[in-house]
Amino acid sequence: MALIVQKFGGSSVANAERVRNVAKIVSDTYKAGNDVVVVVSAQGDTTDDLIEKAAEINENAPKRELDQLLAAGEQISISLLAMAIESMGFPVISLLGWQAGFNTNSVYGAARIKNIKPNRLQAELAKHNIVVVAGFQGINRYDDLTTLGRGGSDTSAVAIAAALHADKCQIFTDVEGVYTADPRKVEGAQKLKEITYDEMLELATLGAQVLNNRSVEMAKKYEVELEVLSSLNPVPGTIVKEVANMEKMLIRGVTQDKDVALVSILGVQDNPGVAFKIFSKLSQKNINVDIILQSFGRNGTKDIVFSVNKDNGPVAVELLEGLGFLGGAKIVCDTSVAKVSIVGAGMESHPGTATKMFEALFDRGINIKMISTSEIKISVIIDAEEADRAVTAIHKAFIPND
Repeated sequence: MALIVQKFGGSSVANAERVRNVAKIVSDTYKAGNDVVVVVSAQGDTTDDLIEKAAEINENAPKRELDQLLAAGEQISISLLAMAIESMGFPVISLLGWQAGFNTNSVYGAARIKNIKPNRLQAELAKHNIVVVAGFQGINRYDDLTTLGRGGSDTSAVAIAAALHADKCQIFTDVEGVYTADPRKVEGAQKLKEITYDEMLELATLGAQVLNNRSVEMAKKYEVELEVLSSLNPVPGTIVKEVANMEKMLIRGVTQDKDVALVSILGVQDNPGVAFKIFSKLSQKNINVDIILQSFGRNGTKDIVFSVNKDNGPVAVELLEGLGFLGGAKIVCDTSVAKVSIVGAGMESHPGTATKMFEALFDRGINIKMISTSEIKISVIIDAEEADRAVTAIHKAFIPND
């Protein structure tokens, strides 16, 4: 008998028919002799709808009160799923995040899990109950509800799997696994049988929406084997683990991310410590910087260009404009860009990978604004309107449609 943690996203429980479908998947797993813990997200667009309702009342609603509101979405899902499982004749109980032992810090809207006290989970499993847990939420030291941010239910599922030493954590989505590109946009995108934690983390961070990057980090840390598979089509998915069979595939995925802004500081004085002062100020405001490009000094000045999330672009500009040491430097924010990336642990031992990527873009007349590389990924910043064409061209260059 194995202990299986299963997570279902909002689209998987979007309506009554899909809730019953999930109930069947869960009950079939239970009937096979397994202990089962299920983590569920809010139905469909419930979270977005609740955010809209909050805005109708108060456009600057306190984050604590938003968490109180948003946590209701998962409460609806778990109770409906538990009702469906019970109607099929199986023992089941639903638990909110705090009932399942999730303790978090007090950063409302983006809380981090401090620990899980799995006593209640273990007690319910000992009674041979299927346990349905609200993802995305926990409780802080003030006994306030907190939410984990977008994609938090993935993190909840992995955290439970780690705390209970589960045999497997299955992440059910509306796609059949992890693909080399978005199969809805790129013809010939191939489903991967296996992928490493590091590759999956890069893909998740760079725009692939299959798994939340925090969940992959946690899975790697606690050696939780993940399986990404479809809740709508019962076929084998993609296994995420420490060492995958590379199958001689150089590139494991091509992604795009349009949630990007380029901030340029033009003509800043070429003095020691300027970069440190700039980026320390940004970090103090929790603005995460990705790609950074600094020009050689000329005529006593230099240019510094960096990328941030699109929402943080205007915030960064406002902050920088208030820094006196930048003098007369011109500060510009461009939100009409996208980041396109290739990921693959095999590329570090294959010379010419970057050249092949750049050639594919050149052949389509796509201009590169910035470049960033690491051992397993190459990212470029291009015009957002070119992103779809760029992904298709790069995918075709590395993974021809057979």
